[in-house]
Amino acid sequence: MLRIYNTETRRKEDFTPVDPGRARIYSCGPTVYRYAHIGNLRTYLMADWLRRALQKQGYEVTHVKNITDVGHMRQEVLERGEDRVIAAARSEGKTPAEIADFYTQAFLTDEAKLNITPAHFFPKATEHVNEMISMVRSLLENGHAYSAGGNIYFSVGKFPDYGKLSGNRSIKVGEGDIEGVDPAKQDPRDFTLWKTAEPGRALKWASPWGDGFPGWHIECSAMAIKYLGPHLDIHTGGVDNVFPHHEDEIAQSEAVHGAPFARHWVHAQHLLVDGLKMAKSTGNTYILSDLERRGFDPLAFRYLSLTVNYRHRMNFTWQALRAAQRGLERLRERAAELPGDNRVDEYEAEPFRQAFWQAVNDDLNLPRALAMVWQAVRRSELSEGVKAVLLRDFDSILGLGLASAPTSPSLPGEVSELVERRETLRKERRYREADALRQQIEASGFEVRDTVAAPQVLTRRASRASTTNIAISSSGEASSVAGQPTSLDFSVGVIARDNRVDIERCLGGLLSHTSGHAIEIIVVDNGSTDGTGEWLDEFAASNRTVRVIHADHNLGAGAGRNVIFKQSRGRVLIWLDPSIEVTGDIFTPIAKALENDKVGIVGPFGVETHDLHDFHEASAGDVDAIEGYLIACRRELAHNIGELDEKFRFYRHLDLYFSFACREMGYRIVALPDLSLVRHPHSEWLSLADEERDKLSKRNFYRFLHRWGHREDLLVANSTHK
Repeated sequence: MLRIYNTETRRKEDFTPVDPGRARIYSCGPTVYRYAHIGNLRTYLMADWLRRALQKQGYEVTHVKNITDVGHMRQEVLERGEDRVIAAARSEGKTPAEIADFYTQAFLTDEAKLNITPAHFFPKATEHVNEMISMVRSLLENGHAYSAGGNIYFSVGKFPDYGKLSGNRSIKVGEGDIEGVDPAKQDPRDFTLWKTAEPGRALKWASPWGDGFPGWHIECSAMAIKYLGPHLDIHTGGVDNVFPHHEDEIAQSEAVHGAPFARHWVHAQHLLVDGLKMAKSTGNTYILSDLERRGFDPLAFRYLSLTVNYRHRMNFTWQALRAAQRGLERLRERAAELPGDNRVDEYEAEPFRQAFWQAVNDDLNLPRALAMVWQAVRRSELSEGVKAVLLRDFDSILGLGLASAPTSPSLPGEVSELVERRETLRKERRYREADALRQQIEASGFEVRDTVAAPQVLTRRASRASTTNIAISSSGEASSVAGQPTSLDFSVGVIARDNRVDIERCLGGLLSHTSGHAIEIIVVDNGSTDGTGEWLDEFAASNRTVRVIHADHNLGAGAGRNVIFKQSRGRVLIWLDPSIEVTGDIFTPIAKALENDKVGIVGPFGVETHDLHDFHEASAGDVDAIEGYLIACRRELAHNIGELDEKFRFYRHLDLYFSFACREMGYRIVALPDLSLVRHPHSEWLSLADEERDKLSKRNFYRFLHRWGHREDLLVANSTHK
């Protein structure tokens, strides 16, 4: 029997359906104004595994997954008079319906690529407004809702059990995800059921209370009840849905029907990227096509998700995804080698089958179940027939598509001919010639897998691609030359990320004004997807001075500079922002200034402060810090300071952090105002909305203050190090 963790009771429970033999599951689906990111998809994978487990155990499952094509009702969005679907439509020049249809199809395509079993019903919010209006009317009639300011609100105070799911029974204004202060509300905790449409609103419906649109929470309740009845067996979602969304669903649904809304609440934990929360501003919000663009099979992400229990945070890294793809490919290869005969000794298979199902039934302990798969495959005493049957049986839950080999892509004629010629050579035991053809096939972007039945030809994956510059997934993967002697005058480090125009200008200026100095230019391509990386490879091929280190994603500002530090061989290290255009000899004056062994850092843009909070520009001489547009120091100083804090993913204030580390070691910091350069607008800064700039800048500034905020003694005005 399946035991599953219930968020409401905070313990594992036996699955007990309302009606014996039936399982009614409702999953909070996507809001279709953008692509679902991999964190969303992990939650839908959890629901898929849950459904598969129940079906395999004989339950008649009905699964509903809603499509929210009216944007989530959040106060900050309402104040702008629009919802997310409308906002997306406006930005893309389409109608709300076109936006919703496009992203709905994209979501369904992503689910299919991940082998997620389609829900039995995908109800759209816009097609069920009448059911929502009916539910709001019932809440008004029984006293659980009220009208104020043209809107309809749920009265939280009338529902004593409010907070039983999340534990938030006494909420202060502004806490959690409450919609904010609304003077029309009787209680700040109350939430909107129906909102009056503002003039000119695109999505609105007629109602007894005038033209308007539904609240986010009422949508799910109305659709779940229509398709599954008022008493669900399981309600799934991500932990971010627990409050307020699922808490509010419970309140309004039970206030109408007077009985428990769902017996089991099952929530998937967050997915992190490199240990950080996904956010557009940090460039680590990935969608499935990002994985495919880097050459990964979508099912490699499914495999990776199997390795972490759904109730644990999952830390996504490209390195981990590569390992998952290798595991998936090995499992596929092994499955392809096994026979198709279903006649096996059940006594031989039963211990493995029992162990697998014990893991599945123990709160979907799929990491343990996957380990049992590998045990069965590797167990030498098991017959090949037993292994084949077990793999097919186990994959009915795992959903990795092991029963059928991956479909070969449509091959160009010349590649198809190479495959046929190679197979002929193999049959003739002319293996050396066959291997030569394999290399030609791989050079064309495909790979060949030899199986018992026939060769399989697949699109070549990034994990096996042969490139001049192997992409790294972390700064730790970059080799270090710190112990090697200095061999050049200067190392110039530049970070690229989707900014080809800036990079071309920056590198062109550098190479035009080397002034006879022996230099190297190290470019860290931080996961560019706009062609910057490809251009850099071509540029470096014809300029030996330039070395490119590719990262398979955005490592962040701190990590990117750590890679540069580790790779630098010049006596002087220059950290240069791509917004800088060098117009003359900057190297000679920098070298001259650093001949003074009491000077640690130099650069053209200095700043000073008297209180470590307010900084202002300083034109020349001793300063408290050098801005990160151009920072130069001796190589040994950079290595003595050590690696930068990689929590600085955004570039702002990382320069302050580095400068104060230098000051702590007793060095002077000197501004050189007459360097020959031009500072152009900073593309990364301009690409962000004002609120994103403020948030990221403040976050980094607090990191600086946490480390250096008590060190007024390091300031030029207070220090003897001048």
